[in-house]
Amino acid sequence: MSTPVLTAVAWPYANGPRHIGHVSGFGVPADVFSRYQRMAGNDVLMVSGTDEHGTPILVQADQEGVSARELADRYNRVIVEDLHGLGLSYDLFTRTSTRNHYAVVQELFRTVHRNGYFVAKTTMSAISPSTGRTLPDRYIEGTCPICGYDGARGDQCDNCGNQLDPIDLINPRSRINGETPVFTESEHFFLDLPALADALGGWLRTRTDWRPNVLRFSLNLLDDLKPRAMTRDIDWGIPVPLDGWRDRPDKKLYVWFDAVIGYLSASIEWARRFGKNGEPDPDAWQRWWHGGDEQARAYYFMGKDNITFHSQIWPAELLAYDGRGEHGGSAGSFGTLNLPTEVVSSEFLTMSGSKFSTSRRTVIYVGDFLREFGPDSLRYFIAAAGPENQDADFTWEEFVRRNNFELANEWGNLVNRSVSMAHKNFGGIPAGTARTDADVELLRASEAAFATVGDLLSRSRFKAASAEAMRVVGLANKYISESEPWKLKDDPERQGTVLHTALQVVDDAKTLLTPFLPHSSQAVFEALGGAGVWAAQPEIRMVTDFDDDVEGVGVPEVVDYPVLTGDYAHEQAVWARRDIEVGRPLSKPTPLFTKLDPGLGETGPEWAPVT
Repeated sequence: MSTPVLTAVAWPYANGPRHIGHVSGFGVPADVFSRYQRMAGNDVLMVSGTDEHGTPILVQADQEGVSARELADRYNRVIVEDLHGLGLSYDLFTRTSTRNHYAVVQELFRTVHRNGYFVAKTTMSAISPSTGRTLPDRYIEGTCPICGYDGARGDQCDNCGNQLDPIDLINPRSRINGETPVFTESEHFFLDLPALADALGGWLRTRTDWRPNVLRFSLNLLDDLKPRAMTRDIDWGIPVPLDGWRDRPDKKLYVWFDAVIGYLSASIEWARRFGKNGEPDPDAWQRWWHGGDEQARAYYFMGKDNITFHSQIWPAELLAYDGRGEHGGSAGSFGTLNLPTEVVSSEFLTMSGSKFSTSRRTVIYVGDFLREFGPDSLRYFIAAAGPENQDADFTWEEFVRRNNFELANEWGNLVNRSVSMAHKNFGGIPAGTARTDADVELLRASEAAFATVGDLLSRSRFKAASAEAMRVVGLANKYISESEPWKLKDDPERQGTVLHTALQVVDDAKTLLTPFLPHSSQAVFEALGGAGVWAAQPEIRMVTDFDDDVEGVGVPEVVDYPVLTGDYAHEQAVWARRDIEVGRPLSKPTPLFTKLDPGLGETGPEWAPVT
């Protein structure tokens, strides 16, 4: 029976183009996982969108001389195109400025408030002296009062993991312009995390199979739970849907309350737009979200700086919505909603030892990379050498090495010489007759890899999974070198058997590598005589926002916007060996991967030079 699998992918912020550090944390790992799950026969719903509210959007809009909405529209399109180019197979990639999203967020707020888990209290807000605008917690840095780390943020210290408030920081400063913020009193709604501590802790302690770094960090958060502000003094965001607050232009819901609810609102939008088999089915989202389906599983993918919002804040909101804290209560109109099965967080990808930084020109934008090198080489680098369990460094030298030796020399060469020799000597796939021990051993190793790689992918162990797939490629290359089919022209039966064996393993390896390399795997499928879509790709569609009476406060006007979606149900990729068809015609293949000039590793390209 097909298992419903929700792949909830972190929402990229729409204040600029995304760099490869971003997609190494949320995009590529989530897509590798989702493609495998679909191939394994599970019912995947992969959702996300651009995060478009909050102060950073306003700051960037001011710098560019446009409105916040204009800025969000521009970078929403850029990000959609970048993620499309990477081949990220979203069922829906949308945005947080939709009428549907406003309504869903406000429904959760009203229910959590009704259940008693929002408390209004006066707090100290950080204000920029030069603009009079509230500074978000994450835009304030200073020294941690607990461990003394100088780079602590206003919401948490990444060094010791403790939750903080901006006013707690020693020598606080704005990340925008370095000025010292002014703190003034302001009334806000706080999520009563202490009242949810027992329920949250009880759930977290059942998550024994998470990545150790994620689970350790999440459990440490339980030691110092404090109420968390969920509204902000800002004029760009979702209104607070309560009397006395709804019409105030200076009070909006905190962008991080708003953004994590996007996983639910995107699922609901997907159902209303596409649903099952491409036909609208407003209730279809419930298969992935309701506790009544005990099989349903939900995996959340993000970088490590977002762990607290996905393993603490979002589960707490879900528990509060369902009334499962000290104050009791009951679920709202969406019913009981599933908690995350796993929070799959990656560490940071650095560039030559430094964090990616647009302001310091330490950056490689996704769009630039795709234009010069294409998607699969980047996807492979992230999977094989990315920041899965610890920070990882991107260098042009290592990228060139992996592209040339692993993708071009090992995988590309295996495909090219196997298909070329079979095409030249037989015109198609030859028969495999009397097999030797070497033939049988290779075929068994290749088939056994489906279970090994599949198990690793199901547990988001991408480095080990890609290494095991490439191990099969290495075994096949060794087999060909030792069997020397080019010397067997006088023994066509044996030559045919060797090439049949090699081509079967090429087909197996193509399948094993499909989650990582969907574009080139499609090319291998075609090189082996396949027709149609092996690995489906996403498509960009323009849609019109819902124009019905959305039950929400201050919902935006109806506009058109681009989304990512795709028809993945009809792709031919399945997670199993498929016996190759004897006699299928073959054509002379073209190279899968272009070898790069080794000098690129020393200099980098002009748009991202080594410094």
